[in-house]
Amino acid sequence: MLTLTCPVCGVDACETELAAGGEAHLKRYGPGSTDEQFEDYLFMRPNVKGVHFERWRHAMGCGKWFLAARDTATLEVFGTYAAQTTEPPAEIINAIKAKRPDWSLT
Repeated sequence: MLTLTCPVCGVDACETELAAGGEAHLKRYGPGSTDEQFEDYLFMRPNVKGVHFERWRHAMGCGKWFLAARDTATLEVFGTYAAQTTEPPAEIINAIKAKRPDWSLT
C-alpha cells in the first residue's frame, strides 16, 4: 500500500486517505493558448516507468494539496513537499540520485 507523509500536517497517510491529482510541475494551458499547446498538454506526456512527480491531496485529513516523488514501478517514495514549490527540492533530487545514480530530472 502506498503511504505518503503530508508535508502540511505531518501525518503519514495511506492511499485511501489521499486523492491523486496527476502529474506535478506541468505547464498548464488554458484560455488563450493555441490548439497545439493544449493538445500537447492533454496528450503528449512522457508517462515514464520509474521516478515520477505527482500532485496529491490529503482528502481525509487536512485537505491540502502537496507534491510527491515516487517510483511508479516499485511505489518507493523519495519524499513529499509543498504544492507551491515550482521544482523538486534538492534533498529529494539527492535522495533519488542516491538510489538511482543514472537518473536525471529531464
